[in-house]
Amino acid sequence: MATTQNEADARLARLNANLAKVEELSKRLTAALARRKPADSALSGPGQDVYMKAATAYVAEMMQNPSKIIENQVSYWGKTLKHYVDAQQVMRSGELKAPADPTPKDRRFSNPLWEDHPFFNYLKQQYLLNSELISSTVDGLEHLEPGDKRRVEYFTRQIVDMLSPTNFLGTNPDALERAVQTDGESLVAGLENLVRDIEGNDGDLLVTLADKAAFKVGENIATTPGAVVYRNKMMELIQYSPTTETVHDIPLVIFPPWINKFYIMDLKPQNSLIKWIVDQGFTLFVVSWVNPDASYADVGMDDYIRDGYLRAMAEVRRICGTKQVNTVGYCIAGTTLSLTLAHLTKADDKTVKSATFFTTLTDFSDPGEVGVFLSDDFIDGIERQVSADGVLDKTFMSRTFSYLRSNDLIYQPAIKSYMMGEAPPAFDLLFWNGDGTNLPAKMAVEYIRGLCRDNGLAKGVFPVFGEPVSLSSIKIPICAIACETDHIAAWKSSYRSIAQFGSKDKTFIMAQSGHIAGIVNPPSKQKYGHYTNDAPMTTPEEFLAGATFRKESWWPRWGEWLAGQSGKKRPARTPGGPDNPVLALAPGTYVSATPKPSITG
Repeated sequence: MATTQNEADARLARLNANLAKVEELSKRLTAALARRKPADSALSGPGQDVYMKAATAYVAEMMQNPSKIIENQVSYWGKTLKHYVDAQQVMRSGELKAPADPTPKDRRFSNPLWEDHPFFNYLKQQYLLNSELISSTVDGLEHLEPGDKRRVEYFTRQIVDMLSPTNFLGTNPDALERAVQTDGESLVAGLENLVRDIEGNDGDLLVTLADKAAFKVGENIATTPGAVVYRNKMMELIQYSPTTETVHDIPLVIFPPWINKFYIMDLKPQNSLIKWIVDQGFTLFVVSWVNPDASYADVGMDDYIRDGYLRAMAEVRRICGTKQVNTVGYCIAGTTLSLTLAHLTKADDKTVKSATFFTTLTDFSDPGEVGVFLSDDFIDGIERQVSADGVLDKTFMSRTFSYLRSNDLIYQPAIKSYMMGEAPPAFDLLFWNGDGTNLPAKMAVEYIRGLCRDNGLAKGVFPVFGEPVSLSSIKIPICAIACETDHIAAWKSSYRSIAQFGSKDKTFIMAQSGHIAGIVNPPSKQKYGHYTNDAPMTTPEEFLAGATFRKESWWPRWGEWLAGQSGKKRPARTPGGPDNPVLALAPGTYVSATPKPSITG
């Protein structure tokens, strides 16, 4: 008995000590939140007009079709009341159990208590019933423009997901069980994680998704051997060391997106697209973009094209002694590559032999889920914010893309970190995901307003160096890879984009999975397959209807296509040359600089 009492006293002492730590951490939390910079309110949510339009549409629906509204409400009332009665009947039986649960499976509610315990099951069922009502009500709004309806659906879903009982300590059985088991230590660890994240983001809350100490760029990720052979204020040009005795004559240069770092294609040797390309006998160059600060405020799309694309191509040609290069553009870098190609066509410049596009949009008439952020309220807010800051801060872009998959990239990681007190996992993909870059003010507005919202490139009015360019003018061989479940660049929109190119030689591949996993899909994993269709490009629906599915990765198929564009074999090239000495070993200095390295030129 004495031992039991001693154990109880010890646990109480630990609990009190942890509560004292909570008080100290709360002071740090308050101080960290006070460091938050004021931000334009439009960056935190849609304008009031969205809600007004939704309310107006609901009233119109109620006036013009009251039976549908009443039917919807009566169905909800009936389900809610029946659930309440069922729960009461089980309680009268004297058993501590939940009533029958007809709600669909949801991985947020995986703890057995959500199924068995009457309190937690009641919360879950009522939440899901309410979610169903709200979703069906919004889906039934017929007096909204399609664009407005997409925004109402998206932001309604965000609110519903945010209010899940799993997101609150008092109604999350996993968190409560962990707190009891650890005498409150898990809550202390969770609060420490929360304070760390807010302090690390200058007062903003951005959930840390991966253990930052587990990876070091150039040591255990981004380790493919190579060297920086050129550097200017916009980029470092990395040439990778050959692994074959001979290589194709025409070199390949990859332009990655400058929203994140290039090493998504070089996380580790077994899934490195960069290493795989080198191993296939190609001379490979990759651009590593600068992470800009406010001094880059006036840098626009023309600067990226002139000092990034055109300069990189010129240096690659000089190093390799070739008249042409093959190119790859990924996401926003693919959009900008198409601008560059259209400009080169207008100048009758045949520098580029072929172009490959990874998850690229050039026609934004249907931008998919990202379209909810392309309305004037958001874009005007971005323009006001970047006018003050000189850059679009990386946290805004990271948060925006995370909310496209909020349960996976915000709420579940927050629950594990802040409620359960778990350390972030050592996951290289999530580490890269958190390693973003800023966007120059001018470029950000040109891209979001001129290309995304106004769809200037597809309309043939977006200017490069003052002259409008057209997709139909691009005649070189094209290969495009889009991803089936891409939430950033929807594959159908990517297909419609590539269909507008003037090239007669166009290959379109639809890979399984999403924006990243669909591209970083090494053959050795045998994880995701791909679809192809050799018929002329018409519509996405016709492509899919006549497509052939192959279980293997798309990499070897693309490799064969690229080999056909790359000329004969010749002795392998080592990085650099007389006019391009090695400036640093890969992955270079820009990839780790925060935000801008000191460089002139």
